[in-house]
Amino acid sequence: MRVLRICAALLALSACHKPAQQPGNEAAPAVEAGPQKGVDRSHKGDAAPAASFNTPDGKPITLAKFRGVPVLVNFWATWCGPCVKELPTLDKLAAARRIDGQLGIVAVSQDSGPQASVDAFLKKLNVTDLAPYHDPKMALSAALGPDTVLPTTILYDAQGKEVWRYVGDLDWTSPEAAKLLAESGPAAKKG
Repeated sequence: MRVLRICAALLALSACHKPAQQPGNEAAPAVEAGPQKGVDRSHKGDAAPAASFNTPDGKPITLAKFRGVPVLVNFWATWCGPCVKELPTLDKLAAARRIDGQLGIVAVSQDSGPQASVDAFLKKLNVTDLAPYHDPKMALSAALGPDTVLPTTILYDAQGKEVWRYVGDLDWTSPEAAKLLAESGPAAKKG
């Protein structure tokens, strides 16, 4: 049991990175660089994945449901330290954007446990404005590729095309975040 706890702690300390599987019998590189923290524009224009995840009441939904307004999609997990640090600032952004309705914010838990555990975790953090979307099978993050780290946040425009993704945690109430969010289009500049 102690070995499992140590392994879990090491996973949390590794910046919540899910390493890529090496194909065939090829040797793994000595040092894996992994994605760099910050803005990644290499997927600009890519369509949002069609993979489904769960609404707070457990019904399947896809990102296509959010077309018509820009949407900020955050991938997080309860076991990811940087995710936990970031969630309260994302919650504040959700509270501010709820008023103007010009930017959808979808925080999707990648925890394999039941919805009730996600709900309880957010309640414990006093996160009240983020709806507890849940992807226990991690289908949505898997559709983005094997090197998806947590947290990763992706901004999609009103047509469901990727604008940018932010790898790692960010204070979503900061001037840096405001500048990035302004890229979603004229409507999202409000608030």
